[in-house]
Amino acid sequence: MINIQTAFTLINPQNGNLGFKLFWFDDDSYFDHLQRHNYYTLVWVTKGRGKLKTNFGEYDFEENTLLTFSLYQPYMITTDTGIEGVVLNFHPDFFCIYKHHKEVACNGILFNNIYQPPFISVDKKADATFRMLIEQIKAEMQNPVLAQYELLVSYLKIFLITAARLKTGQHPQIEKSTAEQPFILQNLKDAIEEHFKQKHSASEYASMLNISAKALAKLAKTHFNKTITDMIAERIVIEAKRELYLTNKPVKEIAFELGYDDEYYFSRFFKNNADVSPQVFRETVGFGKAEVGL
Repeated sequence: MINIQTAFTLINPQNGNLGFKLFWFDDDSYFDHLQRHNYYTLVWVTKGRGKLKTNFGEYDFEENTLLTFSLYQPYMITTDTGIEGVVLNFHPDFFCIYKHHKEVACNGILFNNIYQPPFISVDKKADATFRMLIEQIKAEMQNPVLAQYELLVSYLKIFLITAARLKTGQHPQIEKSTAEQPFILQNLKDAIEEHFKQKHSASEYASMLNISAKALAKLAKTHFNKTITDMIAERIVIEAKRELYLTNKPVKEIAFELGYDDEYYFSRFFKNNADVSPQVFRETVGFGKAEVGL
């Protein structure tokens, strides 16, 4: 019987946490319950179709789709047809997308975008590129030698850049979808982006846009598949994660900057949406901690 290895993992020797992982799957058993991880996840479904539940939305996806998930982003995949594919996991200690944003530019495209579904259709050209990169990563992880980390990061960067370009290249479809949205939803997106630190209720945005809260809620649910309250919460949590991730500001200071006078209320809000407390999030993503040499 031939034993084919289907998972390759690098562990951070300093803390024992997962650093980088590549593995293959041939059913949905790994994903059929809620997932929340302190690392980024790329799930390339090469065969089959199914349903993705994530954050505040639910989506159908087809064969040859790349799903992308941020730190502690909840998701679950179910299927009636069966699925096969490959997964890449990487921790911020291994590769920090914020720190390398200018090189890779995937934040806001592949990750942390509250208005677009977290997946991409993979075309033939990208399919060939992804398969080549995965084979290179597999070969490198099977035979660790000098400068393994540098080479693996290079392959990961190419994978992320290819995926980001692919999603950007599919922008005409996104533009078409956006064009079909009522103009007021663009105003809503702009308003949330400008005021999410001060205004936390759906009614405040409805009032600002001179529309009834009920009508605005219906439009948001139809076009974004989530409530306005969910959208505001998601945007606040993305910003909170970024601050916890990149800075050493006390939680109290971050809470105040995001419009919360009560640190403990903010911590409960964050935990309800991220499944962990702000302090645990900071400790498990590790970047801020590394900045002060802890």
